[in-house]
Amino acid sequence: MKRGQVFEFFRRLADANPSPTTELESSNPYQLLVAVVLSAQATDASVNIACRPLFQRVKKPQQMVALGEESLRDAIKTIGLFNTKAKNVIALSQALIDSHRGEVPRTREELQALPGVGRKTANVVLNTAFGEETFAVDTHVFRICNRTSLAPGKTVDEVEAKLEKIVPQPFRRDAHHWLILHGRYICKARLPECWRCPVIDLCRYQPKTPPPEERAKPTAARSARRASSAARIAKGRTASTPKAGRSRSRPSRLP
Repeated sequence: MKRGQVFEFFRRLADANPSPTTELESSNPYQLLVAVVLSAQATDASVNIACRPLFQRVKKPQQMVALGEESLRDAIKTIGLFNTKAKNVIALSQALIDSHRGEVPRTREELQALPGVGRKTANVVLNTAFGEETFAVDTHVFRICNRTSLAPGKTVDEVEAKLEKIVPQPFRRDAHHWLILHGRYICKARLPECWRCPVIDLCRYQPKTPPPEERAKPTAARSARRASSAARIAKGRTASTPKAGRSRSRPSRLP
């Protein structure tokens, strides 16, 4: 996309959702960090369900360590990879106590040094908890950037680097939230809902998905053709069936 198109792309997303944010529920940076770690290969909704009762008891790393790995596993057992995630959460909580006085660090390098924390998780925490202009590239953002040609790349690092370069002010802080939500609810993986997309004319994805009522027309036409064909076949079979009471003529034998 050209520079003006990129600006218009985010302007429209901002008009549709002026105050985007993560859908993960938390009350402080530590809970956010834990929720993001738990959200790997899991939905935000499933993490929220598991974390609501957990976060009523645990608000800081000291409380998580006191809770223990076994109890944490039981609390998050509905989330995928809960054994590994429980181990990482206890380990990162202990690391926060030992190296950061129980506080979540505010640099990417320090965050990524924590167990179970990768670049995407660090970017989410820096952006959502501390307001940094970072670009967390998850599966939704990666898909949107390639599908629309906003910031195409073969790897998440390439996409992040291109977003860092092309996203203009005043959209930089909230850009990745807009992209995530757009991918989650409109530009879906299996069937993008192009008919209600605010940036449809800027997107290079082809062919555009038509509205449900238009997609139903070919289906109805195919059903009608099949019914007509079935009727013709049935009529042909009826015509070729001998009528009752009539015997087929047989050739007479020679004496």
